[in-house]
Amino acid sequence: MFRCTFWGVRGSIPSPGPRTARIGGNTSCVEVRVADQLIILDGGTGLRGLGEKLMREQPLNAHLFFSHVHWDHIQGFPFFVPAFVRGNTIHLYGARNVTSTLEDTLAGQMSYPNFPVRLGELAAQMHFRDLHEREEVLLADGAVKIFGVPGNHPNGVFAYRIEYNGRSLVYATDTEHYAVPDPNILSIAKNADVFIYDSQYTPEEYSGEGGRMPKLGWGHSTMAEGARLATLAQVKRYVLFHHDPNQSDDDVLEKERRAQAMFADSVAAYEGLSIDLEQL
Repeated sequence: MFRCTFWGVRGSIPSPGPRTARIGGNTSCVEVRVADQLIILDGGTGLRGLGEKLMREQPLNAHLFFSHVHWDHIQGFPFFVPAFVRGNTIHLYGARNVTSTLEDTLAGQMSYPNFPVRLGELAAQMHFRDLHEREEVLLADGAVKIFGVPGNHPNGVFAYRIEYNGRSLVYATDTEHYAVPDPNILSIAKNADVFIYDSQYTPEEYSGEGGRMPKLGWGHSTMAEGARLATLAQVKRYVLFHHDPNQSDDDVLEKERRAQAMFADSVAAYEGLSIDLEQL
């Protein structure tokens, strides 16, 4: 088995409402089922819904990888119900940071007066691991390999690659393109079956055309750059991810259409989208 399912696909801030109902308004969270392992990519508000579904699978052993700790990627964690259940085990991973650890950051989010339950009061067993660049995490007796590389984002970010049985998935959100292809992202995406990439903006939104505020230096990319990377890396499927909260469903579908003109096997992520890598 190697399947990914999207529970949160928006960036920056949750954006519920009629304009976003088809694509979804929850922030970043992707469920990956590989071999007999449960891997979760990011803990945005989509994690709450995933947690409710996982309550039917107790006791739970989950591996939660954070790309970084900006709010839209961690704010679902205090509402992840399996973390409150004794007997569950949650392994949490993030990039090693010189200012604080992943554990310190999640604890800070849940400290008084921000939240009524502290991290240390959660009943599930928590195991934290701060990762170096390209440090490998091996699961399922080594059959599943996960590692990360830095992207280009304020305060840092990790892009992850998951490999199993000759297949691979790459999760590269919250990263901004350069004038030339980012060598880190290009290397980690090489020949990936599924390439999930930060496609928050159109090129016009990014550059500030039409009197809009330019987004240079904000740490996000465009669907045009995603299609460019997908072509260069020779991936099988490119998934547009981390949609801007101001974009309506129709706006996101227009991004998808434009991406498909550049890279045919492109799809805009939406809540509920599920991709079986073994069928690609």
